[in-house]
Amino acid sequence: MSDADARTPAQIEADIKLRREQLAETLDEIGVRVHPKTIVGDAKAKVAAGVDNTLGRAYVGANRFVSDVRGQLVSADGRPRLERIVPVALVVVGLVGLLAVGSRRRKG
Repeated sequence: MSDADARTPAQIEADIKLRREQLAETLDEIGVRVHPKTIVGDAKAKVAAGVDNTLGRAYVGANRFVSDVRGQLVSADGRPRLERIVPVALVVVGLVGLLAVGSRRRKG
């Protein structure tokens, strides 16, 4: 006689009741996972994480760029390097001037 054969009807009913409860819990979990609000919430969380990651990388890149430019325009002791700042400023002023003249020609 095996263990399965030795069970009483009350034990079998208790096992069936336990299995039903476990099945009900599993179905509830599945229902929560496939609910549209859960799916939308998960999608929003993934998008937010992606945006946070992208913004973090952009911030690091911008910070590195600013540090590199500052290293080129400021000496180690903190004094501005005029021999580098003046040419850069002239180029920027020239570009702004060209853009201003170009926009005036298109309007007129």
